[in-house]
Amino acid sequence: MSRINQLMDLGGRRALITGANGGLGTIMAQTLAEQGCSVLLLDRPGTDFAPLCASLPAAAAGRVHCLSCDLEDTAQRDAMAAEVLADGAGLDILINNAAFVGTSGLTGWVAPFEEQSLDTWRRAMEVNLTAVFHLCQAFTPALRASAGASIINIASIYGMLGPDWSLYDDTPMGNPAAYGASKGGILQLTRWLATTLGPNIRVNAISPGGIFRQQPEVFVERYTRRTPLGRMATEDDFRGAVAYLASDMSRYVTGQNLVVDGGWGSW
Repeated sequence: MSRINQLMDLGGRRALITGANGGLGTIMAQTLAEQGCSVLLLDRPGTDFAPLCASLPAAAAGRVHCLSCDLEDTAQRDAMAAEVLADGAGLDILINNAAFVGTSGLTGWVAPFEEQSLDTWRRAMEVNLTAVFHLCQAFTPALRASAGASIINIASIYGMLGPDWSLYDDTPMGNPAAYGASKGGILQLTRWLATTLGPNIRVNAISPGGIFRQQPEVFVERYTRRTPLGRMATEDDFRGAVAYLASDMSRYVTGQNLVVDGGWGSW
């Protein structure tokens, strides 16, 4: 095996991916499974994991376990963490991917600023930020025992930049304040954890740009014109980022935010 392949190899390691049944979560699960990692796939109660499991490499059979948890619920988070750790197999990689996003169907979410509700703000903060803090805290003892521990937090360009409202004209889309604020919080939490949990645990973030998900044509055209690489992202564009940060390829990288945005933030 070449040195690069050795560094990329995740055989013998175990990863937990929240929001695993979503577009990015699926790509992350496939990628880590291809690298030989055992994967714990977590999503909301009632999730049908069958299509996701069917998309994983055949060689991953026996290395996949599905978990249900409402990340808004502190007690469910505690119970899930206890379940993961009960078998003594530990944890090497934690990917905090689950979040309420701009298209989540919440009351007082995609609405004019004056109509964005405090209740929805609190719900978004609970899932997007508080749950990340809680899971990082709950799994820190297990991660400290790993020889290659890595936490990857999924942030956003909107944790770094304000929205360009002209993109959304004449569309039902929006950009809730709580989304940007929670993702900005994720970036600072990533830096805080990196200096607190090192040298045992590396903590980094990935900030995706806009991902094409059948948005209105006018939005896609506007977004594409503003992007140096001339298109929106696809989920497939994130395979390299997660493979890098999860593996020993990035063993001297911590406290960083890997921006995968096609150059959006370069203007």
